[in-house]
Amino acid sequence: MALGAVASAVGLAVDDRVLVDAPIWAKPFKFYLSFTVYGLSLAWMLAQSTRGRRTGWWAGNVVVATSLVEMAIITGQVVRGKRSHFNVETPFDQALFTAMGITVIVLWAATLVIGLLLLRTRFADRATAWAIRGGVVIALVGAGIGFLMTLPSAEQRAGGMENPDVIGAHSVGVPDGGPSMPLTGWSTTGGDLRIPHFVGMHALQLIPLFLIALVVLAPRSARFRDAGLRLRLVRVVTVGYAGLVALTTWQALRGQPLIRPDAVTLVATGVLLVAVAAGVGVALRRPPAPAPVQQKSEPRESEPSFRSKEFTA
Repeated sequence: MALGAVASAVGLAVDDRVLVDAPIWAKPFKFYLSFTVYGLSLAWMLAQSTRGRRTGWWAGNVVVATSLVEMAIITGQVVRGKRSHFNVETPFDQALFTAMGITVIVLWAATLVIGLLLLRTRFADRATAWAIRGGVVIALVGAGIGFLMTLPSAEQRAGGMENPDVIGAHSVGVPDGGPSMPLTGWSTTGGDLRIPHFVGMHALQLIPLFLIALVVLAPRSARFRDAGLRLRLVRVVTVGYAGLVALTTWQALRGQPLIRPDAVTLVATGVLLVAVAAGVGVALRRPPAPAPVQQKSEPRESEPSFRSKEFTA
């Protein structure tokens, strides 16, 4: 996937073709990058699993195989100058899009298997367990949002669906293409289901990264050495992140651009931010759990004392 991202970057530099108002190599470039971090995250999480290692190995290989098939179709369609997603212009294009749908379903199911294995795994650190399990569950929800894009849009249904060239869309309320945000390509005139899809999928990396940041800060701050505090903060962030996925999904389904929220969306965003801030405040105010007092027993005559000269070194 990393090599594919490099090849797509070269394509962006040397191929000036445009498809659906975007550089034709932009889609494979973003997909290759996304699959790179997705694969690395799943590989690390599988390494933490202590149960069903063989099942996890097979599930990981299914993710690899289906990802490769997905990217082979996307890249092949770019070479042909055709859309990969939602394209039913010819029987061949429709067959490729159907194959992509099947691979995505299988990939989602394999990720679900990995998630179930991680739910059964016992972690020594409860904050790590929350970060990994929460990341996987939210990522599965985010991936599932992609299935909404395959449904006919309101405009397509209104057109009677007679011999359509395209079925499905990632935009809501406006046609795909048109004015969009730089880099992401998200619509600035209507809703865009790619936003909650992206946000949800990358919970797989961002929530564990938040925990890693707390662990890195622990040697510099006594507060973050408290495992209970790290657990509470990870819980707050996980719930808040799930709320963000729900909020962006709701906004997209209402046909509203991310950068142009209405008053209702702003109020909902404010409520979410206040709730997360309150949760963080409660987590920080709670006193740390007292360290267990270890009873010091006097060494027996037959036992060596670690204070004796023989053990000083």
